[in-house]
Amino acid sequence: MSAVVEGFAGEIVGPEDAGYDAASRTVLVGGSPAYVLRPTTVEDVRKAVGYAAGRGLPLAVRGGGHAFPGFGTNDGGVVIDLVNLAGIELVDKDKHVVRIGGGTTWGQVAAALAPHGLAISSGDTKSVGVGGLTLTGGIGWKVRKYGLALDSLVAAEVVTAAGDVVRASADENHELFWAIRGGGGNFGIVTAFEFAAHPTTDIHFGKVVFPANEIAEVLPRWAEYLRTAPAELTSIAAFANPFLGGPEAPLEIQVAYDGDDAELAAQAIDPIRALGTVIADDVALTPYAEVLVDGVVPPPGIQFVTRSAFVDKDSVPDVLRVLAEAGTSQGSPVIAVRSVGGAVAQVADDATAYAHRQAELMFVTMTVGPPPVIEATRPAREQLWNTLSPHVNGAYANFLSEAEDTDVAAVYPAKTYERLAAVKREYDPENVFAGNHNVRPV
Repeated sequence: MSAVVEGFAGEIVGPEDAGYDAASRTVLVGGSPAYVLRPTTVEDVRKAVGYAAGRGLPLAVRGGGHAFPGFGTNDGGVVIDLVNLAGIELVDKDKHVVRIGGGTTWGQVAAALAPHGLAISSGDTKSVGVGGLTLTGGIGWKVRKYGLALDSLVAAEVVTAAGDVVRASADENHELFWAIRGGGGNFGIVTAFEFAAHPTTDIHFGKVVFPANEIAEVLPRWAEYLRTAPAELTSIAAFANPFLGGPEAPLEIQVAYDGDDAELAAQAIDPIRALGTVIADDVALTPYAEVLVDGVVPPPGIQFVTRSAFVDKDSVPDVLRVLAEAGTSQGSPVIAVRSVGGAVAQVADDATAYAHRQAELMFVTMTVGPPPVIEATRPAREQLWNTLSPHVNGAYANFLSEAEDTDVAAVYPAKTYERLAAVKREYDPENVFAGNHNVRPV
């Protein structure tokens, strides 16, 4: 099948091939592409892009394949699966600069950097791709200390729609570098990332759990404490888990203290323990690479409906009140509230295309189930979001199951979108890279 794409030396999987069923789908969404192309070199990527663009075929780019809308596949088009472009190399030991292939996952990165005593603030799932997470943000367990994953990016190698291979950094193709730090996969395929890693130790990590009947009291106190907590402490509050009782499910406050000093960790975490009646506490010193969890592959027929938004300081009380009421009511989606602030807010608002620097919280609602369940719970979800809408703003692209115009507008405020559209016109005027939260070159 190599003759399908002239000069392409990688693997090509078509509908008649034995591995097609697995190759055609992402972790969460099925597809029926004409071909799945797995390049082994940057030249292969160039050939693959040229093949799709030259024939006007829909193009999907897959790193880890975790995107909720299924960006890593399509119907009738071409999928460029970067799985064989995985690799981690420490290229500057003094500055901790790490070069990472575009098909690498964060679990691979964490494991490779651990022997060097290094880490990169990333997401929280091993099998998530470096590319998809970084290009749209990267809110992980070190976010308040080291910022988003994209804040550690120092350069990228990008294959454009025209087949050019360009380097984007603060000194080269500056506007492209600005755009790929938050603008998603709109501008090309990143075949290699260069990050500035940071020294790391084991971290104090685990859950402090409170009963469901204390959610309304504990949740706002948790948010208030995080305003003054050490930047080394990052935390997520999760509740309404259907596997733990739904509206009767406890409030699980996950904590990650970035440091191995037990006394300092206790000083940071004990105020959370004092917020209410602790019914479980498993916080322990843990290697950072072991904090990342395995990705869940849902059984056939199970769908995810995910939506996210940001909360500014003044709106925190109203939003947490609404979420607490919803989470302890029948039919609630799973709710997770993430503390942000810290290092994220210390970067200038216009320094990157990630546009929500001043938010204090980011929260996610998620409903999981077969189509009848998704449809039956739609009215409750819509009512919840209608109630929240006056108090929230924006959206975090990595936690959205839809990619309609309204979703894109939430991810990219008007000024950010206008600047992104100008970069899009330069690097992808025909919108070859449309399989994302799409910025159109108009």
